[in-house]
Amino acid sequence: MSVLLTKMQKTIHILNSNTEICQNAGTRLLSRGVLFAALFSLTLVASALFPTQSYARYASLVMDSRTGQVLSSRNADTRLYPASLTKIMTLYMTFDALSKDKLKLGQKLRISARAAGQAPTKLGLKKGATISVKDAMFGLITKSANDAATVLAEAMAPSEAAFARKMTKQAQKLGMRRTSFRNASGLPNRRQRSTARDMALLGAAMISDFPQFYKYMSMQSFNYKGKSYKNHNNLLGKYSGVDGIKTGYIRASGFNLVASAKRGDNRLIGVVFGGRTAKSRDRQMKKLLDNGFDKMDRLRPFVIPLPSRKPANIALGMPSRALSLTRPVSSATTVVATARTRIPTPPTIPALLAPTVKGSANWGIQIGAFSRAGKARDRLNLATSRAGGLMDGRKYNIYKVVRKGRPIYRAQMLGFTEPQARKLCRNLQRQTIACFIVTPKTGNLLRVAQK
Repeated sequence: MSVLLTKMQKTIHILNSNTEICQNAGTRLLSRGVLFAALFSLTLVASALFPTQSYARYASLVMDSRTGQVLSSRNADTRLYPASLTKIMTLYMTFDALSKDKLKLGQKLRISARAAGQAPTKLGLKKGATISVKDAMFGLITKSANDAATVLAEAMAPSEAAFARKMTKQAQKLGMRRTSFRNASGLPNRRQRSTARDMALLGAAMISDFPQFYKYMSMQSFNYKGKSYKNHNNLLGKYSGVDGIKTGYIRASGFNLVASAKRGDNRLIGVVFGGRTAKSRDRQMKKLLDNGFDKMDRLRPFVIPLPSRKPANIALGMPSRALSLTRPVSSATTVVATARTRIPTPPTIPALLAPTVKGSANWGIQIGAFSRAGKARDRLNLATSRAGGLMDGRKYNIYKVVRKGRPIYRAQMLGFTEPQARKLCRNLQRQTIACFIVTPKTGNLLRVAQK
């Protein structure tokens, strides 16, 4: 600010000096030209120091929720203000506490002076009164109530500041490396930052970890003490498949949105930061999701059946029949390399696994299917770096299958016993990295229970 004021003072001084010269010379036209030039220069200085336009803070990302594959992105790792997207983490922590019986839906929570004094939007909670966990949670989901966010935070930690530290710690566990929280609501704080990529990871984690509570994110209205509060997520009921998650807005961020849409067995997570208006943000999200589903249809013209539908017969890319890896398969090749080594350009090698032996190390895992071998390699490298040594020394298996004339590369790793494969998948899933078991007998994929 001091730099801007100094430049403004210098500009005004120059302007006054030149105006006096012009007046003495009787050249009014020149004076106007100098005035225009000075004002233009001042505008450039201000815009450089204070970039307030939405385009300067815009970011977006669309991700396949099941595999973590990014379908499109722009400025996805730029740290921006999340605003009320912060409440997604507050809700994640609430769902976690409910699942562990640390909170009960009907439990009454005391409203503190700090909670009652939060800025709008709010439910208008009064100091000393109580609100149930369920109502506070619903107030966050629909009204985006800041007072309810503080009530929940104080129920799970000694203070809201302490809760924010727990939020940041949880974000790190989920792989949200560029996120830091300072409060539970998203009210302005210059140190509260996140990215489009991190928010997509958080959205996917909420859906994956707490499906029994995520269903509440689709509620379009909430009645509390005689008032009805409409969900701020305008895509609910207006865009095919959208069933959550959360909007956000402060002046420093623009209009933000994390949305999830499910069509068939495919689910996308979309993130938009920095919309100019709520309507333009929603239009942009629709466009991003449309393009995402189109891309999935081109690159992955198949679905992953849900475990409840085919609990022991899930073959990625071949939903109607199992793909056996115990014999050569038409139009399929593999690329094998050791973990933490550079994977070369894919040669053509027959896809074979060792015969099934109880307790033998011939089980595998798969962490996604991608349009290019390089993407499969990068995902395997990422998983290896986060596996705590569980993947070191194993064999990469980038398995190519051609579907409708298009190649699909399955990112696999081989050489585990069944307990090792299950332990590894659980470890990766806790970090929101998709993981399936590849059985040695049939090559079918079994989704591991996320417990």
